[in-house]
Amino acid sequence: MSVPELSDEQRGEEILAVFDTAFGRLLAADPAAFRVKFRKMAASASAFHRGAACLFYHDIEAERRGGPYLDDRTSRVWIHGDLHAENFGTYMDSNGRLVFHVADFDEAYVGPFTWDLKRFAASVALLGYAKALSDGQITDVVTVYADAYRERIHALATGAKSDEVPPFTLDTAEGPLLGALRAARSRTRSELLDSMTEIRDFERRFASGPGTVELDAADRYKILAAFDGYLETLPDSSLARPDSYRVKDVVGRRGAGIGSAGLPSYDILLEGHSDALENDVVIRVRQALVPAVSRHLTDPAVARCFRHEGHRTVMSQRALQAHPDPWLGWTELDGAGQLVAEVSPYAVGLDWSDLDDPEEIALVVADLGRATATMHAAADETSGDSLVPFSTERAVDAAIAADEEGFAPLLVDFAHTYGARARADHRIFVELFRSGRIPGLWTVTERR
Repeated sequence: MSVPELSDEQRGEEILAVFDTAFGRLLAADPAAFRVKFRKMAASASAFHRGAACLFYHDIEAERRGGPYLDDRTSRVWIHGDLHAENFGTYMDSNGRLVFHVADFDEAYVGPFTWDLKRFAASVALLGYAKALSDGQITDVVTVYADAYRERIHALATGAKSDEVPPFTLDTAEGPLLGALRAARSRTRSELLDSMTEIRDFERRFASGPGTVELDAADRYKILAAFDGYLETLPDSSLARPDSYRVKDVVGRRGAGIGSAGLPSYDILLEGHSDALENDVVIRVRQALVPAVSRHLTDPAVARCFRHEGHRTVMSQRALQAHPDPWLGWTELDGAGQLVAEVSPYAVGLDWSDLDDPEEIALVVADLGRATATMHAAADETSGDSLVPFSTERAVDAAIAADEEGFAPLLVDFAHTYGARARADHRIFVELFRSGRIPGLWTVTERR
């Protein structure tokens, strides 16, 4: 990756311009939420990288016109869009099985497969640097990721049977991945419900508290109308028991996380699959954002396939996961596309805090490479996907085969180069934030 020679001042102005394009409208509507988001991004270079996908794609935009391992097919596959080391975790699939896989598909789109790999490689370099791994150890870990990805893609392209490339489940996972699955299994729906709701007059209702917003009658009516539209987007297999869709309560929430700053959302409490109170289900309706990668990919055929960003997010997740959340759907609210999914008690992220040994990190990263390859191979002609009417795994396998020796070094070089760039950008960003130079973030009084 070539990095333009810019002074800190010039790079700061570039960061501000990119952030204004990506966040400007939402920041103007809710600057307090973005102060929370930016403080979280200021915590570390890794957190900055996670929250600055828009800057990442701005920096590698030139590759949309071509690059190593990219051709007409490998530049047009379903990608995650925000693949980093902390975007993996557990979920309960539609078959009732706990699976460890890639998580959070808000940024998913159709684009170059190498963009996912490079974003992940840079995140590994940042994590490794924070754990005081040497450059040589970071090189080894990124190489392990590249080799595991390459091995799994080749296996899938050459017809590996399902038992040869199994998903990561309680029966097949090892190490920290198995630990995350066991932690998810130990959780209960009752614990989640107790943390969000209370029993009033023998019926469960949402509890008031920090982050909740009471709704007036007009807002409730809008949410319930949007809910009716959402039901029409669910697959037939999800509609097993009509009572499961009886609404018991609705509450508003406001996002303040790294990815959800300024976005209004709503929780809906549903009856669940039986009359028992412990089987109630919480689903969340939240506005879907324009994915950062889409600003740098201009294929009109892709854009035309999506009704709105909620529809895009759901179709992306259904494409990239073999058996996604059965509650996953979309709707519209006030003219904006909304993503709807269950607030699951079984979602546990991969905990990197205790992963310090380079060999153990390498073992985990190898599994994440396999998971990435499985994700990329999921959505293509075999799944009936019209946007990718060819075998993704065979296209990627052939592209890598043309230069086997250069594949891992490509990711290693990018990891080191962009990791250094992100560390420098983080320092610049923190100074912009501290000095009150992010437009619209502070009033005169607040800046003091």
